[in-house]
Amino acid sequence: MIHGTWEPSPASRWEDAFLSGNGRHGAMVFGDPADDRVVVTHHTLVRPNGSEDLRPPELADRLGRLQDALLSGDTAAAEQFGAGRDLAWVQPFHPAFQSRVRRSRGLHEAVAGFRREVDFTTGEVSAAYEAWRSTVFVSRADDVVVQRVTDPGMDAEISLDHSLPGAPAQLAVGRSTVLTADGAHLALRVGYPGSDLGYTGVTRVRVDGGQVSVAGDGVRIEGARGVTLTTRVVRGAGRPDLPELWAALPQEEYAALLDRHRPLHRTAYGRASLTLRDAAPERDLPGSELLRGPKSPALLERLFAAGRYHLLSSSGMLPPRLTGLWTGDWDTAWSGAFTTNANLNLQVSSAAAAALPEVSQAHGSLVQGQLEDWRDNARAIFGARGVVAPSHTDGMSGHTKHFQRAYPLHLWTAGADWLLQPLLEHAEVSTGAPDAALTAVLVETALFYEDFLTREDPDGNVAVVPSYSPENRPANASWGTVNATMDIAAARHALTVAAAHAPGHPSADHWRALAARLPAYLVNEDGALAEWAWPGLLETYDHRHLSHLYPVWPLDEINPYDTPEPARAAHRALELRGSENDSAHGYLHHALVAARLRDPARVSAALDAVLGGDFFHDSLMSAHYPSRNVYNADAAHALPAVVIESLVQSAPGRLVLLPAVPESCPAGELRGVLTRFGAQLDLRWSQDGATAVLRPTRDARVDLRTGEGFALTETSAGNPSAPLELTAGVDRVLTLGPR
Repeated sequence: MIHGTWEPSPASRWEDAFLSGNGRHGAMVFGDPADDRVVVTHHTLVRPNGSEDLRPPELADRLGRLQDALLSGDTAAAEQFGAGRDLAWVQPFHPAFQSRVRRSRGLHEAVAGFRREVDFTTGEVSAAYEAWRSTVFVSRADDVVVQRVTDPGMDAEISLDHSLPGAPAQLAVGRSTVLTADGAHLALRVGYPGSDLGYTGVTRVRVDGGQVSVAGDGVRIEGARGVTLTTRVVRGAGRPDLPELWAALPQEEYAALLDRHRPLHRTAYGRASLTLRDAAPERDLPGSELLRGPKSPALLERLFAAGRYHLLSSSGMLPPRLTGLWTGDWDTAWSGAFTTNANLNLQVSSAAAAALPEVSQAHGSLVQGQLEDWRDNARAIFGARGVVAPSHTDGMSGHTKHFQRAYPLHLWTAGADWLLQPLLEHAEVSTGAPDAALTAVLVETALFYEDFLTREDPDGNVAVVPSYSPENRPANASWGTVNATMDIAAARHALTVAAAHAPGHPSADHWRALAARLPAYLVNEDGALAEWAWPGLLETYDHRHLSHLYPVWPLDEINPYDTPEPARAAHRALELRGSENDSAHGYLHHALVAARLRDPARVSAALDAVLGGDFFHDSLMSAHYPSRNVYNADAAHALPAVVIESLVQSAPGRLVLLPAVPESCPAGELRGVLTRFGAQLDLRWSQDGATAVLRPTRDARVDLRTGEGFALTETSAGNPSAPLELTAGVDRVLTLGPR
């Protein structure tokens, strides 16, 4: 199967539970006939820990002294900027509870006839054994988790169980059970320790036949043909009105709810797909078996589909967290937050090209919802107008809170530009230009740099000071420095993009001039693009982050076509970069940069490291480290972007076909990709050549490039060596032959 996965046994670990979600609610489905558990999650569930009330410290009056010290050569000066403030993690993400349908007989090992699977096209997770069948989905139409269990003569106990791993002992827990004409209503209210905040889960239990009685923490059903659970979670203060919450749950049966949900999910998921020619022999294997063959094209094909499915399912009111939308444990690594200095952008990096506007819109919701906090960061820390984004957020607050000597994340000024780039790409594939709301944030980002970039280097260039390259440091200096390459790139990009999209702004000409005064990037003695464009700072090559290659990916400021010399220096920097602690995001970031630099061998090596490093659970959700260590969505969500970038790249005026085809993808078909010049693209390729069909939605003039081993032989309309002149509504067919 391409658009789904399956296993021959129930999940014994929550990490292996199959996933469903609608971008608000999430469900983790174990599929055990004896104890049919569904862990319910919600994007808003973060536990108060004191950080919610923290604001950025007032440091602006010290900024000038810090800048003087750094420019004069005090390489440790930044360690005192914000020193004495306790490290504060943002509010940690946690699960709500697990719904349980417990029967007297069970199944815990693979046996003939058992099968659990997830259908990516509908978001429905199912498990079946003999006459028993359980199906779960999270409705996009009604915003509820829906479960249907059938088994003739079923006897079972049904409850909402809050006691998941890591749950604080001091939680205030209350339950309510009310019998109804067709079953029962259940409620679970959980209050956070030391807070008036909490969350409530409400479930409508609809029973077909049999008897229902109150039992323990829920109800007992006897002799039933089936049962349907409809569940919703809300977070807030005070005691909820349970009758009102129960009344708001949809009343329809499972089939009607699924019929209302299915078109919404199917339309979104079905816009793009990947089929690999050599995957067919192993396509029907369970996911766990495919994972034992990391070179299998069927594995890559399925992980591409799973990545798009999980990315879509975790994006709605917010984009995906470090754990997507799911966790079965209250102790989430790094608070299960949004880490914005690498991870979030990597996770959403396929959204525009892979035709998932829902993901881009969720990303935009996070940005727009935190702008007031970003303004506070700019004013308090830097004394500037405009916006500065934090490196961590729980989705509730956008204030900068992470102050630590080894991770001075409050010094990172590139965050707003970095986080806005996926939204610019979404605008390019959809309408060709940012809307008014995005343009307004671009202007605020430029206003920050207008106020912040006031210092010069000895040559009269603007100096970015203080400056920080996440999450690295020079070999001979502290973390806070001058002229990190990422910061230079972000400032130049922010200023020029704002001027381009707000040409009537009174500061537009000044922004262009300020961008022109930023320093050039530095090529070090190894011939590599340096991570810091400041004399005397030495490289630290062995690191998981590749912040200094921001000009290559995603900005495309450095590329092999327009800037071949800087591209060679960037490629040398990539060659010298180590993998440090083998974080999945580092490998896939490496692959994305390698694809832009037309290096299929490096793309293949990075994919091999992830697919062969035991990074994926049976659920096809990924881990942060090898050996399935630390549940984390970076690899799962970023992998589709790596595949697409290796096969198709686009910029507003350029199309690159087959720039860095991975070794595991010698032939296949990629459908439904959206380009940044406003055309949908279908691509079929093999060793014998390729055919691409472009369906433009607006007129465009496009420079066409091809990867090594391929050459354009003809187009459906004219000279293969001329730029493509695309007309809205007129398809173009491109044919490539072997070089």
